[in-house]
Amino acid sequence: MARKPENDDAVWRSVTADVTPLAKRSKSKTVVPSAPKTTSPRTGKATASTTTPAPQPRKASPPLKLGSAPGVDRRTAERLRRGQLPIEARLDLHGHTRESAHRALSGFLAAAWESGRRVVIIVTGKGQGILKDAVPRWLNESPNRGRILLVSQAQPKDGGGGALYVLLRRRR
Repeated sequence: MARKPENDDAVWRSVTADVTPLAKRSKSKTVVPSAPKTTSPRTGKATASTTTPAPQPRKASPPLKLGSAPGVDRRTAERLRRGQLPIEARLDLHGHTRESAHRALSGFLAAAWESGRRVVIIVTGKGQGILKDAVPRWLNESPNRGRILLVSQAQPKDGGGGALYVLLRRRR
């Protein structure tokens, strides 16, 4: 049986005696934003903010295109395209102006993502309306793009060419 060293320092020295350091690497300049600090009215101590920021897109997420599904398994993508996933929330943009529709879309996506919903539908209306062209652009804007995995045209039963299925990322 081996003899036990007398203290932790001796053990550490015996373990690291033959270790050589790795070559120096350049450090990346990645800055991780911290939660804003607020002061608690009861205790007067600084606490972290409780609001959850929108997810940042992983690396440079490619722009969303109808039907393309990078990062989504084939079965889930097909089920969304076929309208087989349960729709958990619906936004109808009929009657909105461009500005009010943009605000409503951003607020709707933020609320749906915050509440943990995964599949939502956005109704823009059929035809050559302003919103039908603008909504895909708005879905690609930050912070909306960071919340979305997949966008697909809806099935006729849910609005067809005048609606979009949106699969949201899981909230972590």
